[in-house]
Amino acid sequence: MFKKLRTVIYKVNDLQAAKEWYIRITGKLPYFDQPFYVGFDIHGCELGLDPDMSGTVPGNQSISYWAVESVKDVLKTLAENGSTIVQPRTNVGGNIHVAIAKDPFGNHVGIIEGA
Repeated sequence: MFKKLRTVIYKVNDLQAAKEWYIRITGKLPYFDQPFYVGFDIHGCELGLDPDMSGTVPGNQSISYWAVESVKDVLKTLAENGSTIVQPRTNVGGNIHVAIAKDPFGNHVGIIEGA
């Protein structure tokens, strides 16, 4: 049923700060930048920032995992930029490692290597 990760939308209470943070983390500028939504193209996947916080609470209701070359290196970058490490680098079988960080806006961001 699922083909690939297409879109991840993070709810943020400070759109400008979140936009700047994700530019710093991804090294990419948004392709869509409006007061109601900021969208980044991350290698064909949409990373969206939505400032509409109505009906939401920060938390870990779901985790999307972004493929990375090195979980260790990305965790270091995330931590240096204000993230809290929720789950350190963990082997989940073979050469596959995952980790979870909480961005400064309360969203849990999963990363995976070796998949």
